[in-house]
Amino acid sequence: MSVDAASLAWRMAGAIDMKRRKTWREKMQNPSLPKLVPIPPKMERLYGSGKMLIPSPLEVETYMRAIPKGSVATISRMRADLAEKHSADVTCPLTSGIFIRIAAEAAEEDARLGTARITPYWRMVKDDGSLNPKLPGGVEAQAAKLRKEGHRIEPGKGAKPPRIVLGEKGQKMAAGMPSKLAV
Repeated sequence: MSVDAASLAWRMAGAIDMKRRKTWREKMQNPSLPKLVPIPPKMERLYGSGKMLIPSPLEVETYMRAIPKGSVATISRMRADLAEKHSADVTCPLTSGIFIRIAAEAAEEDARLGTARITPYWRMVKDDGSLNPKLPGGVEAQAAKLRKEGHRIEPGKGAKPPRIVLGEKGQKMAAGMPSKLAV
């Protein structure tokens, strides 16, 4: 190998070593969010015109941390609560889903580092009560954590994922819960 080729190889190896992936916790930090934007024209058919909230990952995590043990919240409820907090007409469904996943992965990362109390991401369910296969460990892990909190899980039918059936404690909490979580 010539001196120039060796030098280039050394520099390339150094560049690769210097570039590392961001941790999930680092991905939670986004100083440009939350922000309000006009509802995009392609989404006006669903939501009408007005303001759309692009939440921050930290705000989504804060919302999930406010869900009491033994209870759950739906993604739509979270989006509505966040939109209301920011005086927006709607919260972006795409970024909300992405930020739920980032917060969940950050929680698992925190657990691996020895953090005792992590964000209870497993308490976020889809609007029909179905579990989210994109969360860490898939629906199996989410189901196990929910069962531990007293919920019953109904098996999925066909390609549909399993769904939550609130336990007795969860039903009591849902009945007495304010319509909005503190966010």
